Amino acid sequence: MSTDRVVILGGGPGGYEAALVAAQLGAEVTVVDSDGIGGSAVLTDCVPSKTLIATAELMSDVHGANELGVMIGDDGVRVDLARVNARVLKLAADQSADITRRLDKEGVRVVQGRGHLDGPGRVVVGEESYDADAILVATGAAPRTLPSAQPDGERILTWEQVYDLHEVPTELIVVGSGVTGAEFASAYLALGIPVTLVSSRDRVLPGEDADAAAVLEEVSTRRGMKVLSKSRMESVTRSGDVVTVTLTDGRTVEGSHCILALGSVPNTADLGLEEAGVVLKDGGFVNVDRVSRTSARGVYAAGDCTGVLMLASVAAMQGRIAMWHFLGDAVHPLDLKKVSSNVFTAPEIATVGWSQQAIDDGGIVAEAVTLPLSGNARAKMQGVHDGFVKLFCRPGTGIVVGGVVVGPRASELIHPVSIAVAESLTADQLAQAFTVYPSMSGSIAEAARRLHRVD
Repeated sequence: MSTDRVVILGGGPGGYEAALVAAQLGAEVTVVDSDGIGGSAVLTDCVPSKTLIATAELMSDVHGANELGVMIGDDGVRVDLARVNARVLKLAADQSADITRRLDKEGVRVVQGRGHLDGPGRVVVGEESYDADAILVATGAAPRTLPSAQPDGERILTWEQVYDLHEVPTELIVVGSGVTGAEFASAYLALGIPVTLVSSRDRVLPGEDADAAAVLEEVSTRRGMKVLSKSRMESVTRSGDVVTVTLTDGRTVEGSHCILALGSVPNTADLGLEEAGVVLKDGGFVNVDRVSRTSARGVYAAGDCTGVLMLASVAAMQGRIAMWHFLGDAVHPLDLKKVSSNVFTAPEIATVGWSQQAIDDGGIVAEAVTLPLSGNARAKMQGVHDGFVKLFCRPGTGIVVGGVVVGPRASELIHPVSIAVAESLTADQLAQAFTVYPSMSGSIAEAARRLHRVD
């Protein structure tokens, strides 16, 4: 019996997770990778940034220790940024090595180099070529830059370059108030660095729940962050040790360092995609359906290069779905309404399912309840004053269709809501499950109880 041949371009979550599924299902798998197994998610983005944020969380806890009766000396606590970044890079490298060993154990061949398609059934890497019954494009995306704001890797930085910093910035400017910009601004603020956040929109996190974004902005400004809303960046320049951000209205902001968080561009150029019949969307993103198929037979795509939803978890699921579909295993099309996501700021913001904006716009009819964490017994014990739980359910049936959690470890607290959304549980079913007392999760059950309706 012939063995299906799968060639995967890219070793990030979309690529390596697809490789593991394909190998499990008996395919002959080759991963072509140029940047390191794990991709940007492991080496320069998700794992490093969340490792940095773990240190920032500890600093936040220390700053709030006095309220809990733990007294910090007059000298306070300082951050050794060089040591922090060394840990970040080591952890990322270790994670990449772990994934590489797993691929090797499962019999996946890893080829170093940059591949491109020679038609829909062949991948060329340098002088070598690999025939394929299926190709998965999982080449990711790179930080977007502008001609007027070019990173130099020293003081004007993309989010992939911040881990080379050894000196602590004396004044950090973050340009961009989306998820990436908000996370870095929040993290460096917690590390004791003065931060100015430049936002072209009227609020921080314009794509997230408005109530959640308002809490984050209020907390951040209370802790000393300067937020310049409705302020569009025109250019970023450097003169010696001073970085100047010029705004379109003529104002200028000066700092010692600047992080550019201007979005992402897909790594799809010069891959031979269009020549192989793959349709690209505006911006160069690969157009895929809900089982990760492109317009070219036998060519799939996953991850940030598709622009579907730039999360490592979505990339991994797209890659798995592609292989399940191609190799004939049971498969469910990608359902973005079941995707939980988290913004790793202080406080964290986690969401799943339908949003408040969709409800307000008439996209779905749903009831909502919001419960502040300030009334939660465990929150009081831990000195938590900010945050809330918000649940959405369908009137009549009571089925939970979405939720928002704002608070410490919201990324963990969202899980029971995610299960409820994925399994179409009712608010009553969510409310009747036992929670530990005292616990933050008790607020989720309480919010669900408040959605109970007596017929």
